[in-house]
Amino acid sequence: MSVQRLPGPVERAVRDDVEQLGDLVGVEPSLSQMAFTLAREIDAGGGEEGRQLPQLNRELRQTLAQLLEGRTADDDDDLGDLGSPE
Repeated sequence: MSVQRLPGPVERAVRDDVEQLGDLVGVEPSLSQMAFTLAREIDAGGGEEGRQLPQLNRELRQTLAQLLEGRTADDDDDLGDLGSPE
């Protein structure tokens, strides 16, 4: 019988953010799993008495940025004329 682990606050936040993206395509499922793993490690304290936290944070930011990278062009189109001052 395995014990089910509850996600920590960082992992929950990352999972909520990824869920808001909707359907994942291409490499997005893999990137999201990487983000979940990194967030889980951050929640666990960062290993080596927290010495890995800065690196884990950088990797998580980069992974999330890459996950969002392909979507920014589409999001700009959805804004329409909101960016214009008129």
